[in-house]
Amino acid sequence: MAVFEFPVRVRYHEVDAQGVVFNAWYLAWFDEAMTEFLEARDLSYRTMLDAGYDVQLVHSEIDWRSGVGWGDDVVIAVSTARIGRTSFALDFQVRTDDGTGGRTVTCDARTVYVVIAVNGEGKQEIPPIIRNALGDPDPLLPFT
Repeated sequence: MAVFEFPVRVRYHEVDAQGVVFNAWYLAWFDEAMTEFLEARDLSYRTMLDAGYDVQLVHSEIDWRSGVGWGDDVVIAVSTARIGRTSFALDFQVRTDDGTGGRTVTCDARTVYVVIAVNGEGKQEIPPIIRNALGDPDPLLPFT
């Protein structure tokens, strides 16, 4: 499957005193992009919850290359990096237009999620509805 891209226009309140997006907003963007990534693959968050499953973020690594500022248009690229028994990892890249029709990566991230039961039973094996939406792993980042 092709890499999913979620567009974001940087809002004034997301920018800090240094004139760039404050680091916490990146996790919010990745959360929104993850939801839209699943939706684009025919799994709405509501459907997942109604089936008795949710996902919990358990680990995230972010590496910044450069900042983005107020009014900048970026896309959050999302791809499945790994699928395990109860967890999966998604790769994210914040990309900007490089002025020549290409894209420049300003930030890389990998986030690990664990599937949990909404009824409080805890960690669950990844069910087919989630596994199918994730598709085959196609990492954006190398494994180290």
